[in-house]
Amino acid sequence: MVQQPHPFTHVWYVSYGSNLCRERLLCYLQGGRPPGARRSYVGARDHAAPQTDSAVDLPGRIYFAGESSVWGGGVAFYDHDQTSPGGFTPARAYLLTVQQFVDVAVQEMHRDPHPDDPLELVVGSGLAAGRFEAGPGTYETLIEVGRRDGLPMLTFTAPHGTDDVRHTPPSPAYLHMLAEGLREAYHWDNDRITGYFDAVTPPTSVPSADLDDAP
Repeated sequence: MVQQPHPFTHVWYVSYGSNLCRERLLCYLQGGRPPGARRSYVGARDHAAPQTDSAVDLPGRIYFAGESSVWGGGVAFYDHDQTSPGGFTPARAYLLTVQQFVDVAVQEMHRDPHPDDPLELVVGSGLAAGRFEAGPGTYETLIEVGRRDGLPMLTFTAPHGTDDVRHTPPSPAYLHMLAEGLREAYHWDNDRITGYFDAVTPPTSVPSADLDDAP
């Protein structure tokens, strides 16, 4: 029996967190350790850089929670159903192959890429109802946030929303990655970036037992 090709060979990976920074994303594709991080990455099976990328205004909002084993402090999660303080969440869409997207996603899930990952079939076939939970972990919920040039725009987040967990401030190293990405994708100046961070980050640290090992 001849295996039918998947409907999609490419997708847009939409990042709202540290992967806004291209250098950080390339560590997931080509391997290496991002500046300020505590962890190195093996990289994807296909080391090619994204074919193109673009700034994207996402509906919904981000929030910071957990205690990152890579950065320290809270990390960004996306709540598709909540309104952002600025009216949208600034993000960056990278055009990747389905295989590359899966390899980025599984590294976010604290796993290494491997051939014939079943998640490739899920992503290449399109997400049923626009959502798929690969597991209960912090970045194991895939969400389709739209279409661009006929291709799915996908991101990953936690299974909970912003009102379901305690919020924790991100570390300076993590915010530096976000700031670099905002400069690259949106050409924001320091004042605009500072104002954005003031709007979306919690002012003080609180216990983070709800999420104890975000990447």
